[in-house]
Amino acid sequence: TGALASGMAMAAAPLVAETDANAKSLGYVADTAKADQAKYPKHTKEQMCSNCALYQGKTAPQGGCPLFPGKEVTSKGWCSAYAKKA
Repeated sequence: TGALASGMAMAAAPLVAETDANAKSLGYVADTAKADQAKYPKHTKEQMCSNCALYQGKTAPQGGCPLFPGKEVTSKGWCSAYAKKA
């Protein structure tokens, strides 16, 4: 069975669920267009994980974020910890 596993790429970490306690506390949404504008009035649709300083996925559709260890966020996601990439 070792031969079966060797031909497969490493599985990506699971996506963080919007219902995850940490995600809820940060207002995380998998799609920036669905951010709660009433709760986060400073949010703009241009803000998304892919252009956040914390995003570790470079140009991938999903990638790691230090706020969600062991999980990944979508590149078009958003949370209240958003920090524009320099």
